[in-house]
Amino acid sequence: MLGRMGREDMRAGDGDRKAVAEQLKTALDEGRLDLHEYDERLQRAYGAKTFRDLDGLLDDLPGTVPVQHSQIQPAAQPQPPAAAGGTDKGNDAQWLGGYAGVVAVCVLIWGITSIASGELLYFWPVWTLIPLILGFFGRRFGGRGR
Repeated sequence: MLGRMGREDMRAGDGDRKAVAEQLKTALDEGRLDLHEYDERLQRAYGAKTFRDLDGLLDDLPGTVPVQHSQIQPAAQPQPPAAAGGTDKGNDAQWLGGYAGVVAVCVLIWGITSIASGELLYFWPVWTLIPLILGFFGRRFGGRGR
């Protein structure tokens, strides 16, 4: 059925109506349309159901391509995700920086309490280093799909 249907009879989408409305706004800003005519055309654009309803709204404005003569641009291909073994330096630095700050605060607390007690206490911040080290190696050499 679509093979026999002309472009004029196809349904217009929100993006099509919005593109026509933006071109009408440009024409209003340039002084090519008065406010009353802009309002009428804008109402017709947003009320359009098919491309036939959109035809004629831009034909008398310079610098615009009528809808029936427009060319469709192909969508940009999405970039493939990084390989599982690859590294994302910026993301690693963000994760490591935040958690490394927590480890630094723990070491500072340990240092202050050791100085206050007058003796070297058990280095308990080593336990906060374990998740940091495991996380670093897991992100560096492990899978990123989780």
